[in-house]
Amino acid sequence: MLEQWYTGVVTKIVDETYNTKRFWIQIPEKASFDFKPGQFVTLDLPIHEKKNKRWRSYSIASHPNGSNEIELVIVLLEGGLGSTYLFTQIQEGSELTLRGPLGVFTLPEVMERDIFFVCTGTGIAPFRSMTHHLHLHGIAHPNIYLISGSRYEKDLLYKAEMQQLSSEMPGFQYIPTLSREDHPSWTGRKGYVHAVYEELLADKRPAHFYLCGWKAMIDEARQKIVAMGYDRHDIHLELYG
Repeated sequence: MLEQWYTGVVTKIVDETYNTKRFWIQIPEKASFDFKPGQFVTLDLPIHEKKNKRWRSYSIASHPNGSNEIELVIVLLEGGLGSTYLFTQIQEGSELTLRGPLGVFTLPEVMERDIFFVCTGTGIAPFRSMTHHLHLHGIAHPNIYLISGSRYEKDLLYKAEMQQLSSEMPGFQYIPTLSREDHPSWTGRKGYVHAVYEELLADKRPAHFYLCGWKAMIDEARQKIVAMGYDRHDIHLELYG
């Protein structure tokens, strides 16, 4: 069956950091845009003659709330045709062609093992959706660790929001980890995300791993997690770039 394309209307744009924007998109054709936390939409952007070169996929950063509006968080990539178009040509009121929801990067049906959300940059989007969904609906869950990697503190997305969730949700830990930050005001984790889950799982207890972000991080994480003795089926991926 062919996927249906919709016309979305950009209702709001917010500069989240120096190189990321949050876009709210309403889909007037649908009374409710229903999706599972962790799914994504594909945009068809007028940046190439060939269809498959026009498509850009982004995880939905908002949680399902019964409305027909979703949020995407997008980073401006140097030389990236898609993000450059979105940053320079799209304004509030602009229309975007999209399809979805798509993807199977969703929470397990049965949550018995601890869950490790490991991300870099805008890869936090699906985990934000999942965490809010669990919290708002009071869904029972095991320990959840959100390990969010960036270079500098200024790169962290939804930091205050995740800290608030961490204080309100028993069993949820937000662990921002910075690889290049050297300012003395930063007292959190330094280095790369891999060291964090390796330390937390020194006891090798059963776990699910959800990896979202850049290919280099995901490739390294897969190797390290398997080397720790976990099965590749314990690892779920959403690749950016």
